Amino acid sequence: MGFSTDAIHAGQKPDPVTGAISVPIYMTSTYEQDELGKHKGYEYGRTHNLTRQSLEANIAALEKAKYGIAFSSGLAAIHNLMYLHKPGDHIICSDNVYGGTFRLLELNLKEFGLNFSWVDTSDIENIKNAFTEKTKMVYVETPTNPMLNISDLKAISEFCKSKDILHVVDNTFMTPFFQRPIELGADIVLHSTTKYLNGHCDVVGGIILTSNEAAHERLRYLQNAAGSIPSPFDCWLTLRSTKTLAVRMERHNKNAIKIAEYLNIKFPGKVVYPGLESHPDHELAKKQMSGFGGMISVDVGFYSEAKKIVDSLKIITLAESLGGVESLVCHPASMTHGSVPKEDRDKLGITDGLIRFSVGIEDVEDLIADIASALQI
Repeated sequence: MGFSTDAIHAGQKPDPVTGAISVPIYMTSTYEQDELGKHKGYEYGRTHNLTRQSLEANIAALEKAKYGIAFSSGLAAIHNLMYLHKPGDHIICSDNVYGGTFRLLELNLKEFGLNFSWVDTSDIENIKNAFTEKTKMVYVETPTNPMLNISDLKAISEFCKSKDILHVVDNTFMTPFFQRPIELGADIVLHSTTKYLNGHCDVVGGIILTSNEAAHERLRYLQNAAGSIPSPFDCWLTLRSTKTLAVRMERHNKNAIKIAEYLNIKFPGKVVYPGLESHPDHELAKKQMSGFGGMISVDVGFYSEAKKIVDSLKIITLAESLGGVESLVCHPASMTHGSVPKEDRDKLGITDGLIRFSVGIEDVEDLIADIASALQI
C-alpha cells in the first residue's frame, strides 16, 4: 500500500461490535477472564491495550518494521532501549543529539556502568575509530538537533552489520514520510511521537520500531516490566494524527524550503537547512531522504540579538518542542540543550546566538513576514 493509505488504515479495523470506523479508546485497567487460566488475550492494562496495539501496528507499517513498542515519552523509549545493554557495554552516539538524550545517557545511565563515545557520525571514520571490542550499538540522530548534520545511514548500517552490533536511528525530525532507516539497513528506529507523528502539541509519547526478533522480544518485556506506557487516550490522539502525517509533512517541508531560501538570500548570518545547497550534507540528504523537513537553525551572533528576535516574533511562538502544526522557535543553548556543557555546545555550533525554528503549516507568507520583521531584514 502507499504511505497515505497505510497511515489511514494500517493497524486499524472497524470495531467488530458496533462497526465504528475510529479505533475505540479502551480506557480499562483490567479485563474479565472467562475462567482461571483462560482469557481473551488481554489480562492487564499495562500489558495489553487494543488502542495502543493499533498505534504500534500503524507506525510500524509506516516505518516498514514488523513491530512497534510504544512508551510514555521519547526519553522513556530511549531509556528502555538502553536496557538492551549490560554494565561495561559501550555505545557510540552522535555528538549533536537532543539535549535530553545527552542528559539521560551521559549524566544518568553512565552511573550504571554504560559507556558512551560522542562523535560526529556524519563522518563514518569517527565511528570506526571509536569502535572497541565492548561496543554494542551505534546510536544516530540524523538530521541532528539542532545543527541538522546528516549521517550516511546505509554506510553506518553496513559497518554495524560487519561488527555484529545494533544500529539505532532517531528518526523524529524526518518521520517515515521522508526517511525510512530500516529500509537503509538500520536495526531499530525510534521517535518522540510528541513531535511530528502527533503534530498537534497535545501529547507526549515515544515509540520504538524494529524487525529484529530478539530486540523486539526484550523491548516488549521491558515495556510491561518497567511500565512506562502511554495512556489509551494519548495513543488514540496520536493514531488520529498519523492519518494526516503525509499532508502535514508536505506542508512543513514546503514552508521550510521557502523560508530557508528567503533567509539564505536576505540574512547575512549562518542559515542551516539540509535543503539548501550550502549545507555540507545536501547531496547525502537528497540521496537518503525524500524531503528536507521543517527544522531550520539560524545563528544571529549573540545572545542579546537572539533574545531580541525571539521576543519580537508575533506568529511564531517561543516554546520548547517541535513538529506541531504551529510554528515554534527556541533558543537551544538555554532551552533544549541547557544540560550540555557550554564547551561542548560551542564545539558543536550551539552558540548563544543560535535559534531553532520548527516551521509549522501556517500560510508561509505570514511566517516570512514575521521572521523578516523580527530579524529586521
